[in-house]
Amino acid sequence: MQTLQWTRRGLSDRGMAWLFVTPTIVLLLAFNIFPLFWTILLSLTNYRANHPGADLVWTGIQNYRRVLGNEEIWAHLQATARFLVCSITLQVLLGFGLALMLNRRFRTHGFWSTAILLPMMLAPAVVGTFWKYFFQPQYGIFNQALRLFGAPEELSMLADSSLAPWAIVLVDTWMWTPYVMLLLLAGLRSIPPYLYEAAEIDRASEWTRFWRVTLPMVMPFIVLALLFRTIENFKMFDLVDQLTSGGPGSVTELASITLKREAFEKWRTGYASALAIILFVAVYGLSLVAVKFLEKVKQR
Repeated sequence: MQTLQWTRRGLSDRGMAWLFVTPTIVLLLAFNIFPLFWTILLSLTNYRANHPGADLVWTGIQNYRRVLGNEEIWAHLQATARFLVCSITLQVLLGFGLALMLNRRFRTHGFWSTAILLPMMLAPAVVGTFWKYFFQPQYGIFNQALRLFGAPEELSMLADSSLAPWAIVLVDTWMWTPYVMLLLLAGLRSIPPYLYEAAEIDRASEWTRFWRVTLPMVMPFIVLALLFRTIENFKMFDLVDQLTSGGPGSVTELASITLKREAFEKWRTGYASALAIILFVAVYGLSLVAVKFLEKVKQR
């Protein structure tokens, strides 16, 4: 009835569709598209946010050359890549194991499902602060637990250059493994039961059923988990900032920390914008590769 009233007033179905879609398009342009093009524009200048009234000089691709020729930037990108590989590998392995466990119904299934999901529900800044006190050398729970197992000395996880990267990986894995588990659990529960029934009729072993049925059917969800976690970890900032602020030295200075230093400590806005665009292109390229691989997996 309402549709008929709108039509009588001269507004067609297409017009009503545009009426509802237009606010979303405006918000998308205002908060996504415009900032992206503005960042590209700033990356081609020498703009500094702490001196907005200074003469603006068009530098072209000079900022991009400086970023790509900076050895420190490449070192931080390598640290980011190592962090991505270690944390995502652990998250997928542990998440898959937990998903397989929770896919089997047992008495305390509901309790463990809720308990495992708790870390994911916390804010990253809160998690970073909590684990910073957890790793505190003098009174942190981590060292107290090590003493119970006869550790000879206190470990400064966040102050040791060899241990700090693993502390970041540990905290990120603790927080986001439940997210991966949730995706893979959805994949496990989407597998048709008749596939397992056919495998049992063929007298397939547990390993054969896992390798021939479970893993191929869950593979699209694994690729999605890899894609989502890669994007999120590439831009992760608050967790590392709360734990180490990139230290000790610069061993845990990820690309996002470098971007923050260049933009809001050194105030090289144009340079930082060029770095942001390079990171955006890198993440976009990885996303395209993952999507192409996902399409191939679905076609099998």
